[in-house]
Amino acid sequence: MSRYELPQLQDIVAELLQEAQRQGASQAEAGVHAQQGLDVTVRLGETETIEHTNDHGLGVTVYFGQRKGSANTTDLRPDAIRETVAAACRIARHTEEDSAAGLAEAELMAQDIPDLDLNHPWEIDAEQAAAIARECETAARDFDPRIDNSEGASLHTQDSLFVYGNTHGFVGGYPTTRHSLSCAILAREGDEMQRDYWYTSSRLPDELDPPEWVGEEAARRTVARLGSRKLATTECPVIFKADVASGLLRALFGAIRGSALYRKASFLLDHLGEPIFPDWVNICENPLLPRGLASAPFDNEGVATRAGTIIESGVLRHYLLDSYSARKLGMQTTGNAGGVRNVRIDNTGETLEQLMDRIEDGLIVTELMGQGSNLVTGDYSRGAAGYWVENGEIAYPVSEITVAGNLREMFSGLLAVGGDNDIPGSIDTGSWLIERMMVAGN
Repeated sequence: MSRYELPQLQDIVAELLQEAQRQGASQAEAGVHAQQGLDVTVRLGETETIEHTNDHGLGVTVYFGQRKGSANTTDLRPDAIRETVAAACRIARHTEEDSAAGLAEAELMAQDIPDLDLNHPWEIDAEQAAAIARECETAARDFDPRIDNSEGASLHTQDSLFVYGNTHGFVGGYPTTRHSLSCAILAREGDEMQRDYWYTSSRLPDELDPPEWVGEEAARRTVARLGSRKLATTECPVIFKADVASGLLRALFGAIRGSALYRKASFLLDHLGEPIFPDWVNICENPLLPRGLASAPFDNEGVATRAGTIIESGVLRHYLLDSYSARKLGMQTTGNAGGVRNVRIDNTGETLEQLMDRIEDGLIVTELMGQGSNLVTGDYSRGAAGYWVENGEIAYPVSEITVAGNLREMFSGLLAVGGDNDIPGSIDTGSWLIERMMVAGN
């Protein structure tokens, strides 16, 4: 555990805010974190790296009216904190006024902070962590004789403390833990080499998938890619496997976040209350999910978080706003300073096999490469790999292809979301079946 305790960090934030007011700030806010972690990587049966982390940091923002200044430090000694506050004040005195600058409204601050069961430390040493990672990698390497190399298996565990406060009188904080195990493996057949990986992640160490299963899944995914072919350019239905379909939701969130909207840099500008998806689609956020990987009782401005519906019956119901972007848009913050938290899209109940049954010829995407989402226009183009489907069954793996379309048309052309939502993470989605996209190959 970090050498800091929660009350210590709360005292640091409270004193910092008082110091900001002593130096003339009309408003101030600050966040401080402390964390301790262990990362162990095993490769080819040998312990390759052991890394212990123990770090902390602090950020402060002050307002002189509507002039804003910010500064950061990793030194939490009183003298260093006072100098950091002074640096933020010097910056604020020389900036231009911004009518949208300032703290979130006082009445929106979290009042009763619920216990979301986010803190489950793992008492594990480097030797024990290496043994778990080794078990994971061994299972992967023993899965198939065509597996001839490994990028290793890694175990990560982290304990964190976070405190945020502002001059509305709000000071709140909570501890969290996060643990994960991953494995990346390589397979060879003739001159062809393929790589894939798998992982598991949880707040609780006991809820991680077994090391042997993680290794075997990484190996299974890798071996399945051997014998890949290229495709001729075609237009066809496309299934995005669940672990890559989450990226399509992230593109949606990027297009409806406040900073993109007030800059008029989103293809979903002025779409509030408009249909984006088919009418069976509902997308919800639940920041208060117990043990959720993105759960938080308040956002990065102290605003109480709450469950809500982003897409209801296909219609965009609210943007993702912090207080600054809300003021720029003439709206109120949605408690999304720091992002969206624990999102779920309703599924239509089909298995992946049933989704494949709905297409005669088409593509399953299992990997995406590059950054090909233009959130201003909605144009989408990504390098990809996956499997070609014929008559509802996987025919062969494919690689070196590009999938292209427009996000607006992809969202409206969503035909189904599978029930295979078993991927670890803060976005709960199954595989997506999209009506048609352009697939570019040879």
